[in-house]
Amino acid sequence: MQHNKINNLALILLISLNLSCALTALSAQAEECATPRATGTGTAHSVQVDGHPIALWSKTPATPPKATLLLVHGRTWSGRPDFDLATDCEDLSLMNGLVAMGIETFAVDMRGYGETPRDESGWLTPNRAARDIAGVLGWLFERARQTSEQSREPSGDQSSEPSSDEQFKAHLFGWSYGATMAQLAVQQQPQLAKSLSLFGYAVRRGYSTTPKNLPLEPPRAANTHANAISDFIVPNSINPGAIEAFALAALAADPIRTDWNNLEQWKALDARKVSVPTLLLQGEFDPLTRRRVHKKLFRRLPHANKQWVVLKGGDHAAFMETPRAEFITTLARFVLDNNTLDNTLDNYKRETP
Repeated sequence: MQHNKINNLALILLISLNLSCALTALSAQAEECATPRATGTGTAHSVQVDGHPIALWSKTPATPPKATLLLVHGRTWSGRPDFDLATDCEDLSLMNGLVAMGIETFAVDMRGYGETPRDESGWLTPNRAARDIAGVLGWLFERARQTSEQSREPSGDQSSEPSSDEQFKAHLFGWSYGATMAQLAVQQQPQLAKSLSLFGYAVRRGYSTTPKNLPLEPPRAANTHANAISDFIVPNSINPGAIEAFALAALAADPIRTDWNNLEQWKALDARKVSVPTLLLQGEFDPLTRRRVHKKLFRRLPHANKQWVVLKGGDHAAFMETPRAEFITTLARFVLDNNTLDNTLDNYKRETP
């Protein structure tokens, strides 16, 4: 009997030791993965929109890009932490994933976010955001047109047709609050974008109501760690260290929360006025989205070329989580399929249950 007790005690000690070693290893891995690192070479740009500098961060494929995509961030964090995150353990950069598919990407910092300063008012409004996005799209158009002209070799053949302006247009993607910014921009100036992709479309009750207790001056409240990790919801969908890495990058880029006003301008959102091909992406477990809102939005989109895709297992940050590969593939295919001069074919009109 005594012998069995000793054996049992030894077994318990061995299991405890192994468990302790495993937890230590996991802790070390999480700590290693919790540090953001450089994600490859990118280029910083500054674009003047109505006399105000708007910051862009771009990444380009090694070969000539097949398409250009402008990424618009959400309510709390700027472009680079949202769309260009990597750790020592893994690459979670949406920009890198799209570049690997041959798509040139630009991440914008809206006024008051990241490298873009606030304007004199200190506030950002829906209409101001939409005009800034339109200004950046216009800059991308001119940049592409000038690049094409400079690269064109002199030719004595005068019979060749001039290039169509359509080929110089960029595609537009918005995440969360950025989705409504992007939609409003396309509604107001549809001629600037070749397609529109919306993810984490968070319109719901109260979305277009300015809080009654909003002070006269922007509060400029500090962002918090709790804010930074709030979008990661589905258990085991992302390395815990990567969540911490995102929090570090986000708080470094945006220590002060940007202040919004005149939210009633969101009432102008109307899917019937979106006249370009549109992709609607939804995370299966995203608590900020509403299926009835998506259903109404999708039904009202007038362009025959539209998709609604639900990402299995995804939540509000799906492009950094388990559905990352599906997210990148779906978005890239939609952009590339709509990068032709003829966007009128009814090839993609479908709704995912």
